[in-house]
Parts: sequence; C-alpha cells; structure tokens
Amino acid sequence: MTSSTASPLRHEHLGTAALLLMSVACGLCAGGNYFNQPLLHSIAASFQISDATAALTVTVAQVAYACGLLLLVPLGDKLERRSLVVFLMLLTAAGQFISGFTHEIGLLFAGIVMAGLFSVAAQILVPMAATLSDPARSGRAVGIVMSGLLIGILAARSVAGLLSGLGGWHTVYRAAGVAMLLVALLLWRVLPRSRNPVATSYVQILLSMLQLIRSLPRLRSRSLIGGLAFASVSALFSTMALLLSGPEYGLGDAQIGLVGLIGVAGALMANVAGRLSDRGWDRQTSTVCAALLLASWGALWLGGHSLLWFLLGMLLIDLALQGLHLCNQQIVYRLQPEARSRINAVYMTSYFIGAALGSAAGSLAWHVGGWSAICATGALLAVLTGLVLWRDHRLALTA
Repeated sequence: MTSSTASPLRHEHLGTAALLLMSVACGLCAGGNYFNQPLLHSIAASFQISDATAALTVTVAQVAYACGLLLLVPLGDKLERRSLVVFLMLLTAAGQFISGFTHEIGLLFAGIVMAGLFSVAAQILVPMAATLSDPARSGRAVGIVMSGLLIGILAARSVAGLLSGLGGWHTVYRAAGVAMLLVALLLWRVLPRSRNPVATSYVQILLSMLQLIRSLPRLRSRSLIGGLAFASVSALFSTMALLLSGPEYGLGDAQIGLVGLIGVAGALMANVAGRLSDRGWDRQTSTVCAALLLASWGALWLGGHSLLWFLLGMLLIDLALQGLHLCNQQIVYRLQPEARSRINAVYMTSYFIGAALGSAAGSLAWHVGGWSAICATGALLAVLTGLVLWRDHRLALTA
C-alpha cells in the first residue's frame, strides 16, 4: 500500500486491517450522534428542562448530520479524501469536547450540532472503501466498514448508558473526543491518498447532484426506501428511553444502555447483506428485510408491557434496517461509480432527513398517545417502505 498515489485506480487494494480501522472510525463518527438517546432523562434533569426539550437534541443531531451529508460529503469527489476525512474527524472531536465540558444547554446544542455536521466523515469512508477495494469484493469491503458504522450506532447507546452510570453524562462526550483524535491519527498513517482524477468545482458538484437525482430513478427510489425505513426506526430510537425509564420499567441510564446491546446483533446483517449483494441477491434480501421491519413493530407493541417482546422487536428492527441500508448502498454505488461520493451524499441525506422526521414524529406520537401511538407510527412508515420497495423492483425489471 502506498501513501502517495493520487488516483484510486493505481494503488494496491485495501487490506483487512485498513478496512477494520475505517470500520472503527465510522462507528465513532456515526455513533457519536446517538449518545444522547439513552441520556435524555439525565440531560433534562441536569439542565432542568423538560424531557421533550431534551429529546430535541436527537432531532438536532440528525438535522446537522443531514446538512453535512448534503454540503460536505460531495467534497469526496473533489478533494483528497484521506486529508478530508481526518480534518472532519478533528472538527467532530472538538464538537464532542464542547458537549462534554459545558454546563449550559445552549452550548450543549452547539456541540451536538458541530459534532453532527462534521461526523459525516463516515460517509466519505464508506464509498472510499468501495473505490479502494478489489472490485470483485467491494460488497465485502463495504460490509466490513458498514458493520463498524452500524455497531457504532447501536453500541453508542449502551456505551453512553454505562459511562453515564460511572461518571455522569458528560463523561460520554469527553471519552468520545479523545477516541476520535486517536483514530484520526491512525487513519492518517494507514490510509493511502485518494482523489477523483477528474477536477470539478464545488458548485459543479452540487449542481451535478440534482442531475443525478433527475437521471437515476433507482437512486430516487432507494433513497426514499432508506429514508422511510430509518424514519420508522428513529420513531423507536428517539422515544425508547422515555418508555424504559418510565413507570412500566423504571430503568436507569446504564440499564437502558444494556438493553440497546441487543441491537448490535443487527449490525452483523451488514456483512451478510454485503456478501449476498456480491452474489446479486439484492432484491430478495431487501424484501425479507422490509417484512422484518413491519413484523418488528408487532413485537415492540407487545413490548410496551413485556421486556422480552421489546428485546425481540429491537433485534428484528435493527436486522431489518441494516440489511435494507446495505442493499440500498450497493445498488446506488453501481449506478455511476465515478460519482460515488455524490450519490452517497444524495442517498444519505435522504436517509437522515428520514431519521429526523421519524424522531420528530415519534416525539409527537408519544405526547398524543404514548407507546401505542409510537408503534402505529412506526408500522405505518414500515408499510410505506414496502410500497416503495415494490416500485423499485418494477424499476429494476424495466431498466
């Protein structure tokens, strides 16, 4: 592996060690936006604000992430990618430190916005893995990196709950900042230089994204599938701490974090789905995952009064989301390989817009009808996901 190659077409393929490091980096970046979810009650008590106001930190993190996806990820098709990733991770670490050392709610929101905006380094690393890997094994490479990203998202809640139980919720953000700095340094030493051989201005890149949306119908359909699926799951993620800390269960931050560990098993689906995608089984995998998404809400509804059913619902919903997400990415990356960063920006922007809308819908549903309203909202979004997937299958047959 060389560190001086400018074109992604002339370097040695990334080894497993480098892919695993990228996986860890993605997990840290993406997971940092989910630390607050099991800590909502503690944050509310610390700043003497309502649970609903504390829950806004979830939506703010996702909106900031969506803005970064739209405005920063396309730079992966213009700038040298290793330097861009490391720079964004350093800024993310700064945001985590702001959150970790503040005692003012305004600065907490500022730190969350900063960390969310720049943590999109993860979404430059994912298409970078596809570009720098053996083309015959790109699904495996993306699966490895995505497994880290997804484990980071899922384990973030557990780690945050445990660290909060040990040293208070500030400890979570301080530890994340230190870890981010260390991994950024390792990425700088391990990754090769990589950039798009075709020079393009930033304005041209942004305008070309609109052209990609217009000209690639499956980019539109798969982006909508991702957004709706993540909206369904975010309705759960943004409110589960309120259910589990409430009178039915009465769990603390650390216990809620441990409940979240069940979802880590869902991240294993990313690697499996990547291998199935390399074999051309995207359609079958997507269909099974869409069915699991809907079924999970039945289990979660029963989970309003049974922790066993709640855990089963968590497992199913994470399996469904991760499988759909990886199939979506593999499909859209193949549409126009030279524009992977821009395609990923379009897809992931839709993905996290869906997450933000799902979080907002979940908060509203909680206030309107409690856990039953949450489950109805999530199930409706799952049905819409299945309908768009049916439309995407028809597009694939006519392509």
